[in-house]
Amino acid sequence: MLLAIDTGNTNTVFSVWDGEKFLFSLRTSTEYQRTADQYFVWWDTLTRHHGFPKLEITGVVISSTVPRVVFNLRVFTDRYFGLRPLVVGKPDCLLPIEVRVDHGTLVGPDRLVNTVAGWKHFGGDLIVVDFGTATTFDVADHDGAYIGGVIAPGVNLSLEALHMAAAALPHVDITHPQMVIGTNTVACMQSGIYWGYIGLVKEICARIKAEHGRPMRVIGTGGLAPLFQQSEDLFDVFEDDLTMSGLVEIYNYNKAQGNL
Repeated sequence: MLLAIDTGNTNTVFSVWDGEKFLFSLRTSTEYQRTADQYFVWWDTLTRHHGFPKLEITGVVISSTVPRVVFNLRVFTDRYFGLRPLVVGKPDCLLPIEVRVDHGTLVGPDRLVNTVAGWKHFGGDLIVVDFGTATTFDVADHDGAYIGGVIAPGVNLSLEALHMAAAALPHVDITHPQMVIGTNTVACMQSGIYWGYIGLVKEICARIKAEHGRPMRVIGTGGLAPLFQQSEDLFDVFEDDLTMSGLVEIYNYNKAQGNL
């Protein structure tokens, strides 16, 4: 079985792929201080809880936007599974797509993984919108190549910044407001964030499509994507497991190329 690990700035997700489907996913906060032994105690406890006390992990693939976390994850997989993980973004990890950006530019592993999954499942000419700590827009060319994108502040990051910078404004949760015009402070903030991000996604996608010059499909992913899809048809497709699917594709590609 393949263990796919996606480390973001906020959360780290562990998913187990049995060759046909994901058996389950486990989520924990991203903390670079967490040791390999702490990872194992957490992992062992929850896999037993889910009814998988003796999983036979035969491969591990990691994508991480937090470099300091990777070392302890490597130790975790080596010590407890006897495996050397494939780490997306490292020179020894092959990608099934080209990366056509400015020379010397480092592209976030999560963005490459999402592009690989989008290309595999939907073909080329794609915009992948990922609602994470940052809201990212990644563009795949007609042949699946990653050709760049857009990075905007994430929804929760914007809410937190608004609360921290303005003493009179409370911390609020993001929700779909019933009206655009708020009649109290909380409603005003929720409306501004919700409809502001609706406008942000629409406008950026429209400008990408105009600049690209060919019809494109928009793929939504990330925890908040379904919320924004409720009122507006922002995405042609929503894929909850897009990143994990991309990790599986990259691992299988490296295996097929004799790189593992």
